[in-house]
Amino acid sequence: MALLNYTTTISPEKSINEIQSTLAKSGASAIMSEYDDTGNIVALSFRLKMDDQFISFKLPTDWKPVQAVLTEQRRRNSRIKTDEAQARRVAWRITKDWVEAQLAIIETRMVTTAQVFLPYAVTQNGQTMYEHVASNTSLLLTTGTSQ
Repeated sequence: MALLNYTTTISPEKSINEIQSTLAKSGASAIMSEYDDTGNIVALSFRLKMDDQFISFKLPTDWKPVQAVLTEQRRRNSRIKTDEAQARRVAWRITKDWVEAQLAIIETRMVTTAQVFLPYAVTQNGQTMYEHVASNTSLLLTTGTSQ
């Protein structure tokens, strides 16, 4: 199966603007773009009000794994573009689709905002909650037999 949005021609900037607009319409009170050393946006940070307090979230978008998947899929379909520019377009388009889908299930009340975005919540030390848990695996419940 081909990667979602692998043929997109929509610029990262357009996808990012659409994400920002969607977040703003969904109650984000602040949105910030984070850039790499070459001036490309690598993450969007935003703030949402939850239970009478503001929580900050950081949503990274890494084009390199997307490029790796495109390169792998090119072996089966030589028309697939695999350059960095295409990988950036695809990565941001996938992120846009994901944000829209998550906000839709929040809107239907199938899940809460916290359930969806908690891994991206920024802790007091600047890490995302995911990064905090990943570096402190003792916080996770493990099952199985020990040897």
